[in-house]
Amino acid sequence: MSERPLHRLLLDWYDAHRREMPWRGHPDPYAVWVSEIMLQQTQVDTVRGYFTRFLSSFPTVGALAAAPQEAVLKAWEGLGYYSRARNLHQAAQQVLASGGALPRTAAAWSALPGVGAYTAAAIASICHGEAVPVVDGNVARVFARMLAWPDDFRKPAARDRLAAWLQPHVAASRRPGDFNQAMMDLGATLCTPRQPACDACPLHRACIARQTDRQGLFPYRPAQRARPLRITAVAVVRDPLGRTLFIRRPSDGLLGGLWELPSATLSDAAPAPRAAAQALRAQTGLALSAAVARGTVTHAFTHFKLLSHVFAARLRQAAVPPAYVFATPSELPLTTASRRALALCAPARAHPPGGKRAPTRSSSSARPGTVSTGQGNPRRNVAP
Repeated sequence: MSERPLHRLLLDWYDAHRREMPWRGHPDPYAVWVSEIMLQQTQVDTVRGYFTRFLSSFPTVGALAAAPQEAVLKAWEGLGYYSRARNLHQAAQQVLASGGALPRTAAAWSALPGVGAYTAAAIASICHGEAVPVVDGNVARVFARMLAWPDDFRKPAARDRLAAWLQPHVAASRRPGDFNQAMMDLGATLCTPRQPACDACPLHRACIARQTDRQGLFPYRPAQRARPLRITAVAVVRDPLGRTLFIRRPSDGLLGGLWELPSATLSDAAPAPRAAAQALRAQTGLALSAAVARGTVTHAFTHFKLLSHVFAARLRQAAVPPAYVFATPSELPLTTASRRALALCAPARAHPPGGKRAPTRSSSSARPGTVSTGQGNPRRNVAP
């Protein structure tokens, strides 16, 4: 290894190559907290716009605590992993109930809902200079390669081992926040999962994986089992005013508190409209007619894949069950799959000049569409 200490190599590189982000250098720990929660499992470029809009809507921890949960979820719509938004809202209320002062140490931050060891260390080091190292996917990849550790860093024991190894280095840096951000930036920009830019890395001389040409073997990840497929029928039902029928998901659990289109579980991967309508009536209590297939939407969750067959339909009943409401999509926080399903049933566009009808997904001549969505975006641009 170079005669220069690890922290000096990292900080010199960071001073020259640090990424500009709207939350860096921000004087308000609340803003850093919001950014760190958003950055969990989400790409930096995606977070930029959400961060700015979220702070505009909820500029202080008090404003966030006072907001209705549905308003918070609406501001989070499309960002995914909605338990983060619910926990952030709950934590803000907890802070306000305790006097309104934000924590200053990693241990105190960890006591808040949704704040794990990584997030607590990031906020405490960046905002308050606490010498506590962060270990996320980017950091684990950098040092799994440099040290050639065969650990599975998805497990707490491996992350704790690396944190203990990093502790004296972050303490020696005298700039804990910058040291931690340097490690994350290095993993996000140079020490990437595939084709790492080793020649530009400030740690390349110490990297055992580079010396032995084994970068692709670290960090170790055992083979993953295939995710099961769930199949549903989804109904897009509109009233004479053009509003759409929605139902709210339970407040706890997957996508808790969000609104979605009526749906029913299917066993057939290619259901006929009549079979889908029957399943919807049996499972939702909605009697539908004139169901027309509009295409499919696929969505990847952590533990399963969802395939939804989308049908435009009309109600055969005068009233809907109490749990359902007619509303416009802009009024409610919707699941991503529901927003994509609505896109397949968008109203036909007006005829262009010349009298010819513009092709749309919802026209009878159009082929059914297929939309894919995913929730497993890598944190800070890259995956471990």
